[in-house]
Amino acid sequence: MLITAAEPRRLGTPDAGTPRLRFETETRATATGSYPTRRLIKIDGEPAFELGVWCGTCSFLFERLEGSHETLSLEEVQDRLTGTLTDADDEDMLRTFGEVLPEGQYLPLLLQVEPRLTVPGSEGDYFSEEQVATWGVSQFWGIAESPRTPYYRTFETEIDASAHLYEFVVPMVPPTWNDEVRVEEYVELMGRGAIPTAVAVSTFGVFEPAVSPPDNDQYAHWCLTHFLLDGHHKLEAAARAGRPIRLLSLLALDEVLAAPEEWARLPELHSRTRAPRPSVT
Repeated sequence: MLITAAEPRRLGTPDAGTPRLRFETETRATATGSYPTRRLIKIDGEPAFELGVWCGTCSFLFERLEGSHETLSLEEVQDRLTGTLTDADDEDMLRTFGEVLPEGQYLPLLLQVEPRLTVPGSEGDYFSEEQVATWGVSQFWGIAESPRTPYYRTFETEIDASAHLYEFVVPMVPPTWNDEVRVEEYVELMGRGAIPTAVAVSTFGVFEPAVSPPDNDQYAHWCLTHFLLDGHHKLEAAARAGRPIRLLSLLALDEVLAAPEEWARLPELHSRTRAPRPSVT
């Protein structure tokens, strides 16, 4: 559910200021030039997530790498993120968390989500269900893609007969690394009606196969992915307790793999009713 959407704004630290989180595209040189091999999120200079290279018909991907081994939580804002944020708090959070991000254009979205913890290969896993239903299994590996990390599914809705929106929240470290005491503290707090706030930097892309396997469902997958900067214990607690949580998302517009008229629809789409994509029969 959309709570509010702000106008796009410039945030972040210039590259000379060495932001902790950066987006980077690796390339490979050939005799005729160079071409991109993979897109990455780097944390403190180490590859943390592979995002894949957009080719127009490739499937969606996020895959955890060895460099994703710590969170980017900021202790000085923890108390305010536990309660309900005011408009002034929102603005302060944008500036504060913007300091760990690369300089660029960001679309701030304040959402309320109900996270569902998902393990790769288990029931509800996007990569082994909806993605396979459209693209089939990996032609090289012969199995479904894997993000190599548990993640949260939060929202999905039909855009029209030819497109569907999927939303994911990806922790920087797996829930098994969380402090159980802190998770239970948030479970208790949410049980008393509190709705704490998590913060994420987000990516968005539109993906559609050129040709689906026979009998598969062909439609465009609009994929919005939130990489957690702060809120790992809160997300696990909300999923465990079946409670909502607020998510302050900073969508990195410079990294969007979609047309401006497509990402501009995200606030309106988040105002719709959740609607899972029907299974292929």
